[in-house]
Amino acid sequence: MFRAMTNSVTPMRSLLAAGLLAACFNALAAPQCIVPAKPGGGMDLTCKLAQQGLAHAAGGNSEAPLHISYLPGGIGAVAWNSVVSQRRGEADTLVAFSGGSLLNLAEGKYGRASAADVRWVAALGTDYGMIAVRRDSPYQTLRELVAAWKKSPAQVVIGAGGTIGSQDWLKVAQIAKRGGVDTRDLRFVAFEGGGEAFTALLAGHVQAVSGDVSEAMLHAGVDKKNADIRVLAVLSDARLPGALANVPTAREQGFDVSWPIIRGVYMGAHASDADYRKWVARFAQAMAAPDFDRLRVAHGLYPFAMTGDALTTYINKTVDNYGKQAKELGLVR
Repeated sequence: MFRAMTNSVTPMRSLLAAGLLAACFNALAAPQCIVPAKPGGGMDLTCKLAQQGLAHAAGGNSEAPLHISYLPGGIGAVAWNSVVSQRRGEADTLVAFSGGSLLNLAEGKYGRASAADVRWVAALGTDYGMIAVRRDSPYQTLRELVAAWKKSPAQVVIGAGGTIGSQDWLKVAQIAKRGGVDTRDLRFVAFEGGGEAFTALLAGHVQAVSGDVSEAMLHAGVDKKNADIRVLAVLSDARLPGALANVPTAREQGFDVSWPIIRGVYMGAHASDADYRKWVARFAQAMAAPDFDRLRVAHGLYPFAMTGDALTTYINKTVDNYGKQAKELGLVR
C-alpha cells in the first residue's frame, strides 16, 4: 500500500514541479515594462499607461499583456545599467523614461553612457513640472512660498526626486533664482522618485515638493475639498486643462519658468530590428486609437506622441541641449 501511494505521488510531484517551472518561465518571458523607481510616481504612471494603451489596442488579439515590475535605484541608473549591461538583447523588456532621465544622462549620472546605448521606442505624452504643498500649508501661492524661502530657507524643506542637478532640483533652482533666493541656502531632501516625495509631504517630513503634474494628480483630486495637496503653480506655458485648470502658471506669478517633460519607453540596444519595429508599430497603433487620448488624460499627461527614428532624433537633440545647459550651470565639466 505504501509503495503504491509513493509511486502515484511521485509523478504528481513531477507534474507540479514542471507546472511551477513553466509558470516561472512564462512570467520571465512575458513582455514587461520596468519602472526605474518605487511605485506611485510618474515612471509608474508611464508603464501603466503603456500597459493599458497596448491592451486596448490589442482588443481580443492574442498579444500577451504587459507586466509591470519595479527596479528603483540611482534615480533610474540601476535600471539603465541593468538593460545596458545584462539585458541589452531582450526582445520584450521595456523601461520607462522621462525628461529627467535624459537630463541625468546628459549630466553623466548614468556613468559613461550615451543615448545610443539603448533603443528609444515611444514617447507617450508630455508631463509638466509643478510645485505643491499640503492642503493645510500656510502657503497659498508660489509667491508666498518663495518669500518664505527668502526669509528663512531652513524652515521650508523641499522634497525632490533626485539630488542636486536633477530636474526637480533645477525647477526649484530656476524659481528661486528669479525670486532672489540663493539656491545654496535651500534645504533639499532627495527621494527615489515622486512617489516617495509625496509620501514625505503628506507625512509632514517636508513642507513642499518639486515634482510633476501627473504625480500631483494622484493627490490633488478633482474635488479640491477632498484633495490631499495644494498645487501652487504648474510649470507650463499656459494653464493646463482638466482638474488643475484653476492653478496658475509660475509665469503668471512672476517667475518665468516652464518645464515640459516627455514620458515614454526604451529597450536594449541589441534587440533585433524586427523586435524593435514590432514594439514601435504596437505603440504607434495604440496611440492612434481614439481611446488613447482618454487614457493619457486619466494618467495626468498631455498630448505628445512620437516613435522610432523620429523619437531617436528628438532624444539625441534633447540630451545634447541638456548637456549644454548643465555646463552653463557648472553641473558638468
